Amino acid sequence: MRIAILDDYQRVALQSADWASLGATDVVPFHGHIADTAELAAELRPFDVVVAMRERTPFTAERLRLLPDLRLLVTTGMRNASIDVAAAAAAGVTVCGTGGSGAATPELTWALILALVRHVPAEDRRMRDGGWQHTIGFGLHGRTLGVVGLGNIGRRVASIGRAFGMEVLAWSQHLAATVAADAGAVAVSKEELFASADVITVHYKLGKRSVGLVGERELGLMKPTAFLVNTSRGPIVDADALLVALHSGAIAGAALDVYDEEPLPPGHPLRSAPRTVLTPHLGYVTDDGYRRFYGDAVEDIAAFAAGRPVRIIEPD
Repeated sequence: MRIAILDDYQRVALQSADWASLGATDVVPFHGHIADTAELAAELRPFDVVVAMRERTPFTAERLRLLPDLRLLVTTGMRNASIDVAAAAAAGVTVCGTGGSGAATPELTWALILALVRHVPAEDRRMRDGGWQHTIGFGLHGRTLGVVGLGNIGRRVASIGRAFGMEVLAWSQHLAATVAADAGAVAVSKEELFASADVITVHYKLGKRSVGLVGERELGLMKPTAFLVNTSRGPIVDADALLVALHSGAIAGAALDVYDEEPLPPGHPLRSAPRTVLTPHLGYVTDDGYRRFYGDAVEDIAAFAAGRPVRIIEPD
């Protein structure tokens, strides 16, 4: 058995789980992202097992056809929109997932909110350049938090907002008022949330209906003093419309952890956009999360080798 571990950016995969327990011929981590399909296929052709980190490397029908010896594809997490699970099943490839850390993304969301409204990156840079106090922070107590998508992550973010003394509004397509109330939030229309909230944070599942969910219209409803945060998925926010809003001053700022294309290209206009805080998809990147991801991946591979696969992801 030969195992490839993709996108091990921090070079921690091998120390995050007991890979030796598998008795594999090779366990090979790839530390850089391989974007080119032909190069990816050439690198992975010798392997019968691939461990993929969330949505970093897509596995389309085309790519799966180029890997005829692949038998098991493990993704960290139980959902990965960049894997064509139906095509994998048709090719005889089993897809399995892992558990994760539900607290990691809410923690990063609040790190981004605080960095954005208190201008932490800008003040840090100025301190290192010898400066002192250039900005005025935007206080959160008594302000309104708008949560787009009140699932497990959104509920955790909402609870922290209440701890800061914020009123919490929430919207999703089928959100019931009672469900929002149970989370300490008030269910409102999408229009009211974008027009009323001082900080809007996106926690929505990516799908065909959610691409561009936050676009020119929604950004146009926001107050010029309001901030947008996206730790969900890049395509949910229309990047072109956001760039216009940032450069025109239509909104006060944005903090982003996710992008339409990842890794974000070096010359992408978001990298130089004003009033932004940018992080490289760190939402799930924690020590606890990685130990769970890779530990469960080892369990998945062992179970598959024993003929009793676990945590199988079925086609929709």
